[in-house]
Amino acid sequence: MTTLLHISASPRGEASESLAIARTFIDAFTAAEPTTTVDEWDLWDGSLPSFGPDGAGAKMRIFAGEQPVGPQETAWHRARLAFERFAAADLYLFSLPMWNGGIPYIAKQFIDVVSQPGMVFDFDPEVGYSGLLGGRRAAVVYTSAVYGDDRPASFGSDFQRPYFHDWLNWAGITDVSSITFRPNLAIADAEPGRRAAHDEARRAGAEFGRNAMRLAS
Repeated sequence: MTTLLHISASPRGEASESLAIARTFIDAFTAAEPTTTVDEWDLWDGSLPSFGPDGAGAKMRIFAGEQPVGPQETAWHRARLAFERFAAADLYLFSLPMWNGGIPYIAKQFIDVVSQPGMVFDFDPEVGYSGLLGGRRAAVVYTSAVYGDDRPASFGSDFQRPYFHDWLNWAGITDVSSITFRPNLAIADAEPGRRAAHDEARRAGAEFGRNAMRLAS
């Protein structure tokens, strides 16, 4: 059975624009393919492990062809469990608000936990990195309240979409759709942009659902 994994990096619940747009996507997705499984992963729910000194030590042991032991082995096991939940999905939906020009730190923690050798990537000293998650699709909801592509530099810079899109490609996920909602809430009416973002989420969700139906057939 095809699985869509929704990974949310917003802690704002019902007040979150990115979550509201993601729900529109999921509603359209399940309407198009009601037999598909949707897994909801709220990165703020406490299930994401930390990846501090023990995790970093374990990663370097793996790079050296050794096996981590003791606390490093425990940290590596927790990282693998997080990765296995991530890798079990066929399709991804990420909801990512902009924080200080980039992604929320909990989303960066997710990336640092699952991006391990033999999991998300392989490495060859002659040719470099290769992503191991090919064949999957992703949709990403990008929101920001001040930054916008058409605004002056004084409204901020975008280290959100380029960084996250690059990480997806590095992991081997190259079929990526973006849904953006970037109103300037201080001076503009947000409603037209909000409607456009939900319309795009509805269209993309239905298209992902139809694709899931083909994968399952």
